[in-house]
Amino acid sequence: MPKILIIEDEAAIRRVLSKIISEENDSYQVEEAEDGLIGIEKVMKEDFDLILCDIKMPKMDGVEVLEKIKKIKPEIPVVMISGHGDIDTAVNTMRLGAFDYISKPPDLNRLLNTVRNALVKKELVVENKRLKKKVSKKYEMIGESDVIIQIKEIIEKVAVTDARVLITGPNGTGKELVAHWLHEKSARSKAPLIEVNCAAIPSELIESELFGHVKGSFTGANKDRAGKFEAASGGTIFLDEIGDMSLSAQAKVLRALQENKISRVGSDRDIKVDVRVVAATNKNLKKEIADGKFREDLYHRLAVILIDVPALNERRNDIPLLIDFFASQIAKEQGVAKKTFSDDAIDLLQKYDWTGNIRELRNVVERLIILGDAEVSKADVQLFASK
Repeated sequence: MPKILIIEDEAAIRRVLSKIISEENDSYQVEEAEDGLIGIEKVMKEDFDLILCDIKMPKMDGVEVLEKIKKIKPEIPVVMISGHGDIDTAVNTMRLGAFDYISKPPDLNRLLNTVRNALVKKELVVENKRLKKKVSKKYEMIGESDVIIQIKEIIEKVAVTDARVLITGPNGTGKELVAHWLHEKSARSKAPLIEVNCAAIPSELIESELFGHVKGSFTGANKDRAGKFEAASGGTIFLDEIGDMSLSAQAKVLRALQENKISRVGSDRDIKVDVRVVAATNKNLKKEIADGKFREDLYHRLAVILIDVPALNERRNDIPLLIDFFASQIAKEQGVAKKTFSDDAIDLLQKYDWTGNIRELRNVVERLIILGDAEVSKADVQLFASK
């Protein structure tokens, strides 16, 4: 039920506005405040979906009320109500974040359209926040082992900086989760996080993928194309499996890190980029350097901060938490009731050799949920876990 607050010092206008809005839709819950101070008190104590606020009021004028509301609860749309002489002020309130303004006496159609549009905007803001939380939940780091707590502490310290981070660890351990948390907790979180799987892109195309190309620079380059570094400007680029990158591409990445600029394939024009680089690999880069497969100067540019994500076998006490998390996640994805795991089933899973790490554990949990009983038992694990 949408909840609307009218802040207006003239009782007659409050009543008219309240009557118009209530008669338009009986599901609207309308409250009134006779001045700005009372209005602010209500906003602090209650949740509103829309506020209509007069500009000229005693004790606290509408401009000040608007500024306070935007500090307290910035997601609430505020519609200003202006007298004939207040139009310039009303326009100024739009710059301060007001959704719209309505002149006195209010035009019925204009008022109702504004109310409907403002409520739709509030719904979109709420939905957007919900989706952002959903994305964050997707990349949640589960675990209470000492090593995971230490990684979380490092992320908290490093995320607020622009320091480059190199994430190492075996496949399937969750290196991408670390990258996402570094981005989400940074000042760049509103800008994009662009992921590049260096192992999945053919060596002859990696430079075009990273830096873009100009039309005619190679067969199939039918038009100019921006690369991932340009797309990530202002945000973060995550170079996954960077140990598989060609040496020529490594040279260009090194230049981008040194000079904060790139050039598209086939062009000699420099393009400035503002990118934080987070890289990950399952390879021993020092060995790759010794074998001549990875540039030592690039390694030192990337490895300002090193985060090593352990294999699941090194954090077995996190397995019960991970099983519970995956069971909830999978049940929600499939629209079914969450299944529980018996203690002896969990004990057995903790003893397994998880060569595929967390990725393998999730697959096994999903298989057991689909094939196992209402409570997954030790017998189910022995039968379906394929270990």
